[in-house]
Amino acid sequence: MTTPPPPSPSPVAVAGATGEIGSGAARTLAGRVPLRLLGRDAARTRAAAEALRERAAASGHDVGWDTAPYGDAGAAERALRGADVLLMVSAAETAGRLDEHRTFIDAAARAGVRHVVYTSFLGAAPDAVFTLARDHFHTEEHLKASGMGWTILRDNLYQDVLPLFVGEDGALRGPAGTGRVSAVARDDVAASAAVVLLDTAAALAAGRAAAHAGRTYALTGPEAFTLAEAAAEISAATGRPAVFRDETTAEAYASRAAYGAPPWQVDAWVSTYTAIASGDLAAVTGDVAALLGRPARPLARTLRLLPGGPARG
Repeated sequence: MTTPPPPSPSPVAVAGATGEIGSGAARTLAGRVPLRLLGRDAARTRAAAEALRERAAASGHDVGWDTAPYGDAGAAERALRGADVLLMVSAAETAGRLDEHRTFIDAAARAGVRHVVYTSFLGAAPDAVFTLARDHFHTEEHLKASGMGWTILRDNLYQDVLPLFVGEDGALRGPAGTGRVSAVARDDVAASAAVVLLDTAAALAAGRAAAHAGRTYALTGPEAFTLAEAAAEISAATGRPAVFRDETTAEAYASRAAYGAPPWQVDAWVSTYTAIASGDLAAVTGDVAALLGRPARPLARTLRLLPGGPARG
């Protein structure tokens, strides 16, 4: 009797595949599992897939792509059919992001996706000080009620983004006081997501329970630092002056009024700092190390690896 060949593995879908987290996870996955990259921009998503297809050519695992904006239920359902495991990187910050997330989750469930890995935010709660963490909480709840398996990656602020908080005058301003933040490297988040996706895809293909199912991981750096300490690290890494200037909440709103941003956006900007001041973002966990088998990257190392930093590689 001839033994039938093993079933062809289902592709792992990566939504938000042209962003930093999605593209980083996809690079790790390429050549190890079939991939389907999803994005809003067709040209960018196609280019990303073509680049990874060359990388994965020897493995026999294809890299496909499709256009699937989170708010387009029909496009998302079509693009997700046949995928068992999905990385859902949170959408760009907009006033309607929560509705987009719910639409995309519902489309994934209708398409037959079995497990979703979602990038959330540390301390996500309905009353979180950081206003955008409230949307993440409600997204988590919608995912848990969807009937699909789930794993939640609650990321802290990204170390890589902190230099962008420094203004042209060299000041990093906000009402953070002496609060601490255990910011995490984006590379560590992408690598952690890839580990969870690979393990989960293998478990589902083998008919085993996924070890990461129903788990929430808090992804932080190895240390919590004040923004004054962060400014000193930024200055040392870039050679450009950087200093933290504490503000009152009223001063923070006033200093950002000139940007003409909508109120929800300004609330998010200011509450980034008040969340640090409150202690909500200070927790340091070992989840990155547990997932990756190595320590989480410290801020100083991340800054040295950024373009323009003193060290590369």
